[in-house]
Amino acid sequence: MASGGGQQFPPQKQEKQPGKEHVMDPIPQATSHEYKPANKLHGKVALVTGGDSGIGRAVCHCFSLEGATVAFTYVKGEEDKDSQDTLQMIKQAKTPEAKDPMAIPTDLGFDEKCKRVVDEVVKAFGGIDILVNNAAEQYKSASVEDINEERLERVFRTNIFSHFFIVRHALKHMEEGSSIICTTSVNAYKGNPKLLDYTATKGAIVAFVRGLALHLAGKGIRVNGVAPGPIWTPLIPASFNEEECSKFGSETPMGRAGQPHEVAPCFVFLASPADSSYITGQVLHPNGGMIVNA
Repeated sequence: MASGGGQQFPPQKQEKQPGKEHVMDPIPQATSHEYKPANKLHGKVALVTGGDSGIGRAVCHCFSLEGATVAFTYVKGEEDKDSQDTLQMIKQAKTPEAKDPMAIPTDLGFDEKCKRVVDEVVKAFGGIDILVNNAAEQYKSASVEDINEERLERVFRTNIFSHFFIVRHALKHMEEGSSIICTTSVNAYKGNPKLLDYTATKGAIVAFVRGLALHLAGKGIRVNGVAPGPIWTPLIPASFNEEECSKFGSETPMGRAGQPHEVAPCFVFLASPADSSYITGQVLHPNGGMIVNA
């Protein structure tokens, strides 16, 4: 992949969301031969929303390498191929003691569906030790006047309502030492006029992390966030035009977009009690050098 201010990727466009990873050029890099697992999540059960592709796929893969049993959600019909690819990837990565991974199709924007996801995971694996709220969607708009009520509700349901819904049901099955990690965005800190509703949800996630961390500190459950910069995932060709896609990430100080495997270790760090037992209410910033001062 090129670095600097020029073309980063071949021009491409997907016509609707959710984007599909298996048709991207190049395919996002979910794995890295440089990653060395250390059994940090042995015996843990992890639920990752939006785990079929992009950052979610890379997180599922790293969690599996580290010994966790992994369940993830995806959008039925639209993400079937990507979810099957991810299942195979994490089956190959899992340790002998971990149970086979599970892929759960659902629309996370509704409370009853989030409850069903949690119930399925608990029935299969007995509990939840790590919850990653990662599913998201975004749509480009030229003006706030272009964002109608239907779209606003849709984006908020997927991007922030689901965090509340999943957490309220998962907490019944999480014990002291558990970890909740929410994916926010650099846009929550620097703003993005072309992704106004998406940016608003990501700001809400930062506030949610801080408030929930204080709420659960007494129970010994840590809550943190990860705020990626421009990362090459299916959201990108599904959101932007060909020219924007080709130059994606070139505005960062490092001059390039990041890959999902460069973000996933942040989640491992925050999920691992050995690494982050005294960290809660915080956000990590894998963003290519963008200064956010927060």
